[in-house]
Amino acid sequence: FRRSIMRVPSHPQEQQPMLSLTAATPDPEAVAAAMKVIDDHYAALNARDEAALAKTLHFPHYRFGSNAMKMWKTPETYLQDFYDRAGSGWARSEYLFRNVVAASSDKVHIDMAFIRYNVEDKPMGAFRSIWVITKKDGKWAAELRSSFAK
Repeated sequence: FRRSIMRVPSHPQEQQPMLSLTAATPDPEAVAAAMKVIDDHYAALNARDEAALAKTLHFPHYRFGSNAMKMWKTPETYLQDFYDRAGSGWARSEYLFRNVVAASSDKVHIDMAFIRYNVEDKPMGAFRSIWVITKKDGKWAAELRSSFAK
């Protein structure tokens, strides 16, 4: 964690950058790939397509929510665990916004919000989330998320 990018000068004239910000200018190809991961994730989730959903996640996959870290070593229980969290009335989800925080050629941090809807197409809740999407072995997928959703 970098608390500062500037060295504390002994004299104001000595102030010089010591470190540069990582991914200060986001990589456009990485950002496009990360946005596609999110699009594919929500499409698969709403279609209840377990195989397609698993393709949007790296395993092990990590999610910090409800003040606890959850890790899935494999995709087998991921979708059922989502159903359990979302509740029996869940019908679909969609994102409200996606903002890139930073992006390099193999990792993108995204600040986003999403809504869960029930079977009557009424909002069940809106939640903020941070996604870290990475490229590993040529595959872009979500590696970890932190969410305020249950």
